[in-house]
Amino acid sequence: MSAASKSFSTVVLGGGVASGYFAREWIKEGGKGSDLAIISDDTVVAYERPALSKAYLFPEGAARLPGFYTSVGVGGERQDPTWYSSHGIEYLTETAIKSTDLKNKTLTTEDGTAISFEKLVIGTGARVTRLEDFKTPGADLEGVYYLRKVADADALLEGIAEAKKKGPDVNIVIVGGGYIGMEVGAGLVKHGVNLTLVFPESRLMERLLTPELAGFYEKYYEGKGVKLIKKDLVTALEGTDGKVTTAVLKSGKRLPVDLVVVGTGARPNVELFKGAVDLLEGPPGGIKVDGRLQTSAPGVFAVGDVAAFKPAFTGELTRQEHVTNARLTGAYVAREILTPGTQPEYDYLPFFYSREFDLSWQFYGQSQGDPVHFGDQSSGKFGAYWVKDGTVVGAFLESGSEEENAAIKKVIQTKAKAPSDLQAQGLAFAASL
Repeated sequence: MSAASKSFSTVVLGGGVASGYFAREWIKEGGKGSDLAIISDDTVVAYERPALSKAYLFPEGAARLPGFYTSVGVGGERQDPTWYSSHGIEYLTETAIKSTDLKNKTLTTEDGTAISFEKLVIGTGARVTRLEDFKTPGADLEGVYYLRKVADADALLEGIAEAKKKGPDVNIVIVGGGYIGMEVGAGLVKHGVNLTLVFPESRLMERLLTPELAGFYEKYYEGKGVKLIKKDLVTALEGTDGKVTTAVLKSGKRLPVDLVVVGTGARPNVELFKGAVDLLEGPPGGIKVDGRLQTSAPGVFAVGDVAAFKPAFTGELTRQEHVTNARLTGAYVAREILTPGTQPEYDYLPFFYSREFDLSWQFYGQSQGDPVHFGDQSSGKFGAYWVKDGTVVGAFLESGSEEENAAIKKVIQTKAKAPSDLQAQGLAFAASL
């Protein structure tokens, strides 16, 4: 008996944010739903992934599906499973691809089903870097958690609930002091746990935050009862009966733990395409694409976390692991397939944001050059510009209004020259442009 087969004009491989926004734009621009299939190994259709490290972790008023399916993140329609089926789109969840043949335009699923396509959009995203990748002893113990999918967040919350049944004191160690460490930490501390962040850098989010900016957030977190251990590493985990009980640090410290949450970055999922498309072997990794997000393989595009492209702002190959880029690249490629060559080449201004506790910041551009701080941290509204060769190349603002955030974005977009009194002008400089 021959294996099953399916055929579609366009296939999106990956069920992340980019796939949801691809589908939204496909229908909006007149694409035929029955021409499109989305293949995902997740159990649910595309959702706004940032919710997982934010409101999903709250003990009260938590975000839950179907509340944050794409494309609610931009005020769009909520694309639940019925939305896809009503538009004739075949959305294959819990479907893993074991091999690809881009030359013959075929994907093969784990169960042997052959799926043929004319156009392929690679949106395989990135996977978490695991303690096993660092060969950390005890990485496989029960009680070690990662955060990438809804199932991961559910497992973490269940782990906290189970730990609380054994007593009121629950000790959690978060490995990493970056985005995930800070955002997950802000959510978990609301559960009344004893929380410690362990990270090798000298400050929180060292790649972005200056010592002055990081100092504010470190004091804020410590004021919420979070303990920060800097310049140290979790080198081993120990346990009893297969369950983690101790985090051993490089410094020799031994921390009692009930749960460990790992937030040490992510790696692009490119293994299925080695030898079939041009890959960026060194950092930042990913699949090389041109200005229209096409790979080196005819009829094959890449979007979201996995795509390595050259934004005009930097002129350098980069990957942007950010929800905004995922949304924009997904929509861009939908238009490119439907109306080839009719839009400008894809461009993107590096953008990051975060919300922790009652704090909220935005950043545009690059944290390169000389930082110029402005504002009064005690007031709650403050920020920094980064100046390189006389031009403002980066801008950061805490607790900005919609108008103020738009103003700092404009500073970077226009490549504004830095005045001699930039620090004194502060936010007023952005507002004056």
